[in-house]
Amino acid sequence: QVQVVESGGGLVQAGGSLRLSCTASGLTFGNYAMGWFRQAPGKEREGVSCIIWSGRSTYYADSVKGRFTISRDNAKNTLYLQMNSLKPEDTAMYYCAAADRIFRSTNMVSDDFNYWGQGTQVTVSS
Repeated sequence: QVQVVESGGGLVQAGGSLRLSCTASGLTFGNYAMGWFRQAPGKEREGVSCIIWSGRSTYYADSVKGRFTISRDNAKNTLYLQMNSLKPEDTAMYYCAAADRIFRSTNMVSDDFNYWGQGTQVTVSS
């Protein structure tokens, strides 16, 4: 049984930093592209960042480029999202997801991702 579990969310002031982690079990982690999505109340889910199975290629949404960094440790089955210079508009539920067949370097498509976590809340106060 595949399990995807996010952690590291919380409340932070604007300009602050958070590091999200995602641990996946029940799958061969190194064979999956991994991504972070987010969804704010009343808004559509947005692809934030993703990383190819080897870690050698990444994608970032324009809204987070230069502020967020995605990384992975295949030996620990763990995905990370370092979020710096946080803004109130970054407030959302953040979801980790795994894709076993496709990695896109120019955008993120929810349907590409097979397994999803329950999410971790990030709230940025102004």
